[in-house]
Order: sequence, then structure tokens, then C-alpha cells
Amino acid sequence: MIPYDRIDTVFLDVGNTLISIDFDWVAQELAMRGFPCLPANLRRAEAAARPGYSQRLFVDRLPEGTDLFLTYLEAMLGRLDVTARLPPGEREALARTLRPILRPDGRASALWKQVMPRIPNALARLRDHGLNLVVVSNSDGTCEHSLEAAGLRPYFSVVIDSAIAGFEKPDPRIFAHALARANAKPGRTLHVGDIYHADVLGARGAGIHAVLLDPYEDWTVDDCERLPDLWEVTERLTAARRYSPSTR
Repeated sequence: MIPYDRIDTVFLDVGNTLISIDFDWVAQELAMRGFPCLPANLRRAEAAARPGYSQRLFVDRLPEGTDLFLTYLEAMLGRLDVTARLPPGEREALARTLRPILRPDGRASALWKQVMPRIPNALARLRDHGLNLVVVSNSDGTCEHSLEAAGLRPYFSVVIDSAIAGFEKPDPRIFAHALARANAKPGRTLHVGDIYHADVLGARGAGIHAVLLDPYEDWTVDDCERLPDLWEVTERLTAARRYSPSTR
């Protein structure tokens, strides 16, 4: 059980927690190549692909040098109705065609730019209730730029980008680094993210509580709390602080 009434610091992943990929853009590119789909269907496919992608990346271990973004695209296309029926070779070829278009300079900030629903309101509520907000993201050095472009940077006291920190989730050292930067205690810190093996297991390795965002109940793990989005996490935290004497 997460002691919501004792939490005073919230660590947040960025991708699929605060900012999603530009599904409108991806849908347009697919339509131009004969694969029309709604952005909403693409969003659903991306979420459905997360457990399998996480298993391959963190448990099965992809070979060294694997293009992770290409693997991510293939996993998403494998869950999208209009492309899932393609032979694997054709689906891989489509992903290879899209890759340089969606990340023309190789950086994540070109694609990850849609602020997710109710995120500014959720962050404002958390901040107004006195919670210290910190970003802990596996990124490529562009995390801070993405937050600034999205108008979200002012909500955070600290931004930890793995490319700058030198450690990636689930390595507990990135969480320890964030705790030190934020002057936070692990037992009073909650990490929120969308990838079980990176976010939940990584946070736990540093003694931090964790919530897994699972908007469509795609994950089958039962050893952690799963909530649909940051707004629901915010509801839990603010309600606990409202009624707990320890936070007054």
C-alpha cells in the first residue's frame, strides 16, 4: 500500500506520463503510405505495445546496438489494426521508412510533444498542495527542452535526464541522484511512470514508492498499484493530504 498521506515528493516520468508522441503526425504519415488510422487508435496501439516492449528491453535483453526507437515503432505498428496484419518484414520496412521522418535529427523532442489530457491542471494541483515535483526520465538530453516547449518546466524543481545523469532507469542510481538533488527521502517519495520494469522496479530498488500508469489495463502485473493517468494519482494524493493531520 502506498502511504499517500506521507508523500511530500513526486517523481514523474515524461513519456506517456506528461507528454506523448504526436499521434496526429504519425497518423498523417501512415495515411500518406496507404495505412489510414485515427490518432486515437494509434494511441491505443502504443499503450498496448508497452508490456511486450518492456519485456523485450528489460527482461529478454535486446542485442547490443539494437535501434530502440525502431523496435518501439515496430511494436506499436504490431498492435495497430491497419498494420498488424502486414507480414513482419513489411512492417519492419514501414517502421524503417518512418524512423528518419519522425526523428529527423535522432532526438526524441521532435516527436514527443503532445501534452497529455489534464496534465497542467494535475501538476498545478500537486504543486498547490505543497508537493515537490521532480522529473526522472530516460531521455537523450532533450528532456528539459521538451518540457519547456510544452510549457511544463515551471512546475518542476528538478529535471533529471538519464543522458545527462549518466544512469538510466531501472538503475537505482538515477533515483538516488534525483533524491539527492531534490533533498527528498525515499520513504516519502512516489514515482509515477508507465513502464513496469523501468519505473516500478527501478523506483523500488531505491526504496521509493511507485505507481504504474495503465490507462487500458494492458499490464498483467499485480504487485503494484495501477492507475489510469496522473489525474487519478493527483486525486489520491490531494485527498490524502486534505484529511491527514501529518500534512497540516
